[in-house]
Amino acid sequence: MMIWAIFAVMTGAAIFALLWPLSRASVPRFADTADARSLYRSQLGEIDRDLARGLIAAEEADAARAEAGRRLLRAAGDEVSPAGETEPSLRRRRASSALMLSLVPLLALLVYGTYGSPDTPDQPLAARLAKAGPQQDFAIIFARMEAHLAANPTDMKGWSLIAPIYLRQGRYDDAANAFASALRYGKPDAELFSGLGEARTLAAEGVVTAAAREAFAEAVKLDPKTPRARYYLALAKEQDGDTEGAIALLNELLADSPTDAPWTAPVRDRIARMEAAGNRDAIAALPDAERQQAIKGMVEGLAERLKAGGGTLAEWSRLIRARAVLGDKPQALQALKTARERLAQDASALAAIDALADELALKEVKP
Repeated sequence: MMIWAIFAVMTGAAIFALLWPLSRASVPRFADTADARSLYRSQLGEIDRDLARGLIAAEEADAARAEAGRRLLRAAGDEVSPAGETEPSLRRRRASSALMLSLVPLLALLVYGTYGSPDTPDQPLAARLAKAGPQQDFAIIFARMEAHLAANPTDMKGWSLIAPIYLRQGRYDDAANAFASALRYGKPDAELFSGLGEARTLAAEGVVTAAAREAFAEAVKLDPKTPRARYYLALAKEQDGDTEGAIALLNELLADSPTDAPWTAPVRDRIARMEAAGNRDAIAALPDAERQQAIKGMVEGLAERLKAGGGTLAEWSRLIRARAVLGDKPQALQALKTARERLAQDASALAAIDALADELALKEVKP
């Protein structure tokens, strides 16, 4: 019943707001028009007396007389206008009031009955959060987790659950705080230290900071085979300029990882990029003749590896471009043809290969 009482009060307030302007009649300036005329005539006499005593100039007296005369004329005109409200206007105002009193509640009930749920019991937020299940909106579950941790800041399990979510959402500072809280109120754990180091690294836009290295080092102490910490420690060596040391650490990580581990492909790509960068630096220091020979050797090595099978879009694009830059157009065309065959199931890769062929003017080969 309380909700209906609230609705009734709200409806009454809305009707009052609509009817209030209609209920106000125009207020005359003076209760008695004769008094107004007497006042303005007195003002005219006062102006003449001030002029005679020299209190005002003739120009000011003329302006004051003109203003008082205009007011006197308006007061005289009001005398002939009806002082009260006419019967037709009174009927119109009463009809408008009755219309508002009847239509506004009826319209409100009609809209609520159509779009509302009058038979559904209320369900406070606390009850919705308490009943949150697998099908419940994730935002509600997440809000429940945050509210729980705010009330129970020493819940190590709660921090360990919410920290990876913060990390996936890109809230790196919150993730770092959550991992740190989980470690503070729980036992040392390699995964938590790895997560803490990764959050600190991502918060620093990919730079493995000193604090992040400490976290990764603690993770490796607890579990020497933890892959995430080992990968970032290798990345730290690369950022320090120790490319050979970084490659060695990544090769060790690959050797200790299962062949189907999800991180093996990114690790191999990282090694390939670092080796390519190192080879470019070494080749750049060679004399021209030796440099050309070294470049050809690298291209041939890439071609032999891709010929054996597989290959990514980036690798095939690199081989095709290298063949074209070296002026070996037949080999570039052959690489283009093979790439299209190997990547036939990837429409976006085929589109990229076609764009590369147009860029390098390799249009003779048709897919």
